[in-house]
Amino acid sequence: MPHHPLAPRPSARRTTLLAALLAGAGLLTATACAGDDSSDAAGTAKADTSTVSVTDATGTAVKVPAHPRRVVVLSEMDLDSALTLGVEPVGLTAARGQKGAPGYLADKAAKIPLVGTVTGPDIEKVVAAEPDVILAGQLADTQVLAQLRKVAPTLVTIGNDKDWKSSLTLTGKALGRNNEAEKFLSGYDEKVTALKKDLGARAGSEVSVARYSAKGTAVMQQGVFVSDVLKDLGFTRPGIQAKRGEGHSTPISNENLKEIDGDWLFIGTLDATSESGLLRQLQAEPAYRGLKAVKEKHATVIDGSMWTSLGGARAAESVLTDIREAMAK
Repeated sequence: MPHHPLAPRPSARRTTLLAALLAGAGLLTATACAGDDSSDAAGTAKADTSTVSVTDATGTAVKVPAHPRRVVVLSEMDLDSALTLGVEPVGLTAARGQKGAPGYLADKAAKIPLVGTVTGPDIEKVVAAEPDVILAGQLADTQVLAQLRKVAPTLVTIGNDKDWKSSLTLTGKALGRNNEAEKFLSGYDEKVTALKKDLGARAGSEVSVARYSAKGTAVMQQGVFVSDVLKDLGFTRPGIQAKRGEGHSTPISNENLKEIDGDWLFIGTLDATSESGLLRQLQAEPAYRGLKAVKEKHATVIDGSMWTSLGGARAAESVLTDIREAMAK
């Protein structure tokens, strides 16, 4: 069951924190970072004030509450991890190409307030959420991190390799949910093994993943979430998808669509309203009609917010389900 947040703490503390933030070169004072842990949800008993030290993805040791109650997440992977571990955050930032949570988590995160965009947090809104832990994703801005750490213990949860499994494990430590993280990863491995068996001869297929938008087509190279999932399944990747990319995705022109001409094509968009007609639209374009996967009806439209964005534990599990439905039947 999701972990529901405590009732809001006195607004006076929030006002003090915000005032301190807006003063002193934009940084909060050290005294303001002390959480008001004097009551539980009913306000009748002292909360657990014990802490544990967790080393984040940058190698920084951060003291966090042993049992965090108010968690703010600043990346879609953090949101995915928290919900996977049974924790409902009290604040989130918008996902890539979205106005709020990524589409595949929208129903689970509908009531969680926004505290920023994909480009970064709104410090004032983070203060208003009164977190006792902040999961900062892959945030690298040292000034913003310094501000956040004056609000509450803050951990960078995503390393340079953007590995969702490592991030889930780290998040489990930060939220006191080690067992839940280990159980999920064990179950994921079992699902991978079962799917590889059920794929039979298709287990060695060449699989392509692309995202389509008004700007054109982009492919997912190595070093991103979905490529790691495909690697777990033993798939190979065509063209530049077998190499590590410089960014999250790599644009390609219609003249270079051979880069996505594998045995199977999974293609999506970040606009959920466009998904239903996407394959029909692509089949009308000569460059796509010539692809082997399209000719053999091995092209599948997928949720781009899940497959081609930052990803996470729930996303990985859903990718396995999509591949099973497309390839194992």
